[in-house]
Amino acid sequence: MDAIHIRDLELWAHVGVLEQERRDGQWFRLDIKFELDLSSAAVADDLSASLDYSLAIQALQMLGREICCLTIEHFSERVLDRLQELYGPVPIWLRLTKCAAPVPGFRGLVAVERSRGGGTPPTP
Repeated sequence: MDAIHIRDLELWAHVGVLEQERRDGQWFRLDIKFELDLSSAAVADDLSASLDYSLAIQALQMLGREICCLTIEHFSERVLDRLQELYGPVPIWLRLTKCAAPVPGFRGLVAVERSRGGGTPPTP
């Protein structure tokens, strides 16, 4: 199966269990994989036979500005909802990463991986 990837999309959103996270906002990083047959678009050089990824980027930037919730799990659900609104039931996989989790002594990343429609993770 062919795929379109969006990697390292940075989103500012008001998401977190702590009140200051929801009040002040923070950075998230999003990786998305859409699985679809791209052969018609490739042969015909026709965007309408593919997905216009710029629409996803714009819609998700807007979602980041609008959302205010407690968990990255809920944020990821809203991302999947927005992508399905745009493109219908195409297989989608995503990883949503919280870039600076406010846990004392923790300097790593926290992420959730989700899929819809049978979407699979990218191969390394």
